[in-house]
Amino acid sequence: MKIRLYAPQTLIIPRAIPHSMSATHILLKNANQVLTLTGDNSVPRTGEGMRDLGIIQNGDVWISHGRISAVGADDGATHDAELIIDCTGKVVMPGFIDPHTHPVFAGSRENELGMKLKGHSYMEIQQAGGGIFSSVRKTREATNDVLIAQAMKRLDTMLLHGTTTVEAKSGYGLNTETELRMLEVMKTLGEQHPMGIVSTFMGAHAIPTEFHGKREEFLNSMIGLLPTIAERKLAEFCDVFCETGAFTLAEAETMLAAAKANGLGLKIHADEIENIGGSSLAAKMMAVSAEHLVKTSEMDMRHMAESGVIGVLLPGTPYSLMMKEYANARKMIELDMPLALATDLNPNCWTESMQLIISMACYQMKMMPSEAIVASTINAAHAVNRHRKVGSIEVGKQADVIILDVPNYEHIPYHFGVNLVDTVIKAGEIAVGGP
Repeated sequence: MKIRLYAPQTLIIPRAIPHSMSATHILLKNANQVLTLTGDNSVPRTGEGMRDLGIIQNGDVWISHGRISAVGADDGATHDAELIIDCTGKVVMPGFIDPHTHPVFAGSRENELGMKLKGHSYMEIQQAGGGIFSSVRKTREATNDVLIAQAMKRLDTMLLHGTTTVEAKSGYGLNTETELRMLEVMKTLGEQHPMGIVSTFMGAHAIPTEFHGKREEFLNSMIGLLPTIAERKLAEFCDVFCETGAFTLAEAETMLAAAKANGLGLKIHADEIENIGGSSLAAKMMAVSAEHLVKTSEMDMRHMAESGVIGVLLPGTPYSLMMKEYANARKMIELDMPLALATDLNPNCWTESMQLIISMACYQMKMMPSEAIVASTINAAHAVNRHRKVGSIEVGKQADVIILDVPNYEHIPYHFGVNLVDTVIKAGEIAVGGP
């Protein structure tokens, strides 16, 4: 069926229905499993808590006025529901939350795949003028309308695959004008698309070519944007890429300290290719999250666990970079470090599917299916400061709920490479699928 879904593009999506179709009272009835994720969600889950999905067998979920109004075992009651969706043989769970994405950019970089296949590293491709600098050139040249249209399409795809909240980073402008434009685009996306969007300023993503040899000047220009960003409420968080070839530990600390002084929450890209101390800096500065963590040491893991820093793991990134090593999720869980999962959607790691990421987390990082689901829902909500609103199916929370056409939660990573979503409900309205 050909339909118009939110963004300007006309998409061909099986069983999708227009956003205007909604009901005040919805009953999701007789699900094989309802993954409620209930419990003490005031803090992120760690250790054994990451395996507790709060499963209700043969369960029902009632939605009223955009919120969860009741959850329980099927008792035959309809509670005057205007719309009843039969979930027999299916799983009902919170919408996926993707806490690390870069959805606003122009162009693509499929030409770099051949370079990777020949053994060129991420930094070698970047030094040759490709990588992030290629995306920066195209993003600077694109109009806001182009950036919005392309990002809308990506958000549509994410929603179709069950993601209902995303964190969106800037970082492909690398000058004051384009970085602010990217944040303005994200604000527009949040107003025009049903996806929940949490914006992060990441002007410190790389040193642009025109500032080579003038690192301090560039960093100061990005720091200079912080008061404007805070005043206009264009971002909730600030992130910095602390890595060899990007920003030093001292530069990252300077950027994050300035962000904190301007009221922004702190995030840090750390230990992706080399460990130069980024994860320990995250612990020292009490960052909300440290992200990537492929090269993180056990000592760093302990520091983050003690400080409550959430490790946002991105298995799609080493996959796309053809790295042999993935983040050591098992050791992190053993040390009671809270973990979240994310796609890292960007021109180098182009996937919008949290379902695929959950599968990668199990097959490549040895996470249990239950742990990967916790990391993609309630812990991911903590990583973007939305845990009071979404991430679990609890009375009073916003009704961001998905129905998956699988008999149990273990099928989510097991049956990979396809879209398992049957229905997506965003803030109590059916966004994809339906009865």
